[in-house]
Amino acid sequence: MRITLVASLLLLCMAMSPARAVLHITRDHGGYVEEYKAKYQRIRDSHERVIIDGICNSACTLVLGIVPLNKICVTPRASLGFHQAYYDKAFTFGIKVTSTEGTSELMSFYPDTVKDWIRRNGGLTTEMKKIRNGAELWKIIDPCPEEW
Repeated sequence: MRITLVASLLLLCMAMSPARAVLHITRDHGGYVEEYKAKYQRIRDSHERVIIDGICNSACTLVLGIVPLNKICVTPRASLGFHQAYYDKAFTFGIKVTSTEGTSELMSFYPDTVKDWIRRNGGLTTEMKKIRNGAELWKIIDPCPEEW
């Protein structure tokens, strides 16, 4: 009886404690901005952590402006890629057409450290600009601690 009571209490405590979910980004080339905004807002609201452990390009980088930076970390394998926003090619007959409004919206999400890096590197263009090395990334985002 006593073991059952202790086990029940232990299970109850475990059920009441919040889950420590983690989004692990390893190879994300981006996509539709609205989908990423919704995804990252859900992650922010559920207090999940994010580990960037590989490629995070284009709309994926919105994580930096939506999820609090203290909930994000990067590994030495992480890389971030930034470029101007463009319209869905399905609506532009397959031609890549940049969107000034979309690019401004992207920039509005980024924290100042990211905006500063983008400005120092010539601003957003049609070409992908990447932050690849750990030291440069760690000026913007903390390296992952071992317990993450």
